[in-house]
Amino acid sequence: MKLTVPELGMEELQAIKEVLDSGNLTQGPVAKDFEETIAGYVGVPFGIATSSCTTGLHLCLSALNVKPGQEVIIPDFTFPATANVVIQQGAIPVIVDVDPESFTMDPSSLAGAITENTAAIMPVHAFGVCADMDEINRVAGSIPVIEDAACALGSTYRGRPAGSLGSMAAFSFHPRKIITTGEGGMVTLSDPDLANRVRLLSTHGGQRTELFLEFVEAGFNYRMSDINAAVGLVQMTRLGSIIERRTALANYYRSLLSNNPLVQVQSVPEFTTSTYQSLVVLVSNQVNRDDVIRLLRRRGHEVTLGTYSLHNQPIFVNRFGYVPGQFQHGDNIYRRSLTLPLFPSMTKSDVEEMCDVLAESISHLV
Repeated sequence: MKLTVPELGMEELQAIKEVLDSGNLTQGPVAKDFEETIAGYVGVPFGIATSSCTTGLHLCLSALNVKPGQEVIIPDFTFPATANVVIQQGAIPVIVDVDPESFTMDPSSLAGAITENTAAIMPVHAFGVCADMDEINRVAGSIPVIEDAACALGSTYRGRPAGSLGSMAAFSFHPRKIITTGEGGMVTLSDPDLANRVRLLSTHGGQRTELFLEFVEAGFNYRMSDINAAVGLVQMTRLGSIIERRTALANYYRSLLSNNPLVQVQSVPEFTTSTYQSLVVLVSNQVNRDDVIRLLRRRGHEVTLGTYSLHNQPIFVNRFGYVPGQFQHGDNIYRRSLTLPLFPSMTKSDVEEMCDVLAESISHLV
């Protein structure tokens, strides 16, 4: 069984053909439509389409003029891209621990990590579960808060959409995300000055005059093509049904796995709804998670770890002095987490099969 299968059809092919027929392939009117569609869905005035969520996060830091040597606070349990953009900006990633049940940034760990050198805080909405943004914003005070909302298009926090909860946000449209453009991302925000700066930096730092571009910044080429945007516009018409189906399947997983004392499903706090970008569980400490992955893969099931504990990765140990195991919850989740197959075209029988083979594999290893 595949880990994920994107929801794609002939409509996406037709949308791509229309762009190819138009001859306008780079960032143009279709990308603009996609930006407006995402911004409208999130409920903010501005959306800037990017080549990925990673480049979107880098643009956020650059637009905020985060300087070399300044600090950006990030959660321990996240894909390394969250930290990589901080390093690429010349800043210092300051890692804090995560909540043991939701896997998101622990707000209680923030206050002690903030210094006069803190330039931004970047919580991650883990697998579509929103971090506790009201508390994070309260602790942050005037420090900008950037949502790493890579997995969270369609998630809500206290009734408000992910992507509208901080100073800025970035979404991902990688094939493993809720909707896909192949590769791509989107920055969403409400501040017009910051939006203008993000757009300027995303297009080589050039601003248009009457006849030519005038280059006022050393910007990047982080644009999204109209081909990718065309796929994204079609995908947005499917978003509601995709989330509905993923939620139903995740709830069915929960009902079956609740009978297995050796498996714990990521919790979704009452203040948030999840897109269930991934179905992530913790396996018992009685078994080696990697051995579970090996057994399941031998049986033809594509499973993987949840994501990474940053402080355990060699770059953060060797370059920034973190000690493996120093963040209790991030370390524990990293070593025990397992991502199970979840995609809209799955059936209830597929979920039952996955739960059965997971239970058999774990019992074989206990």
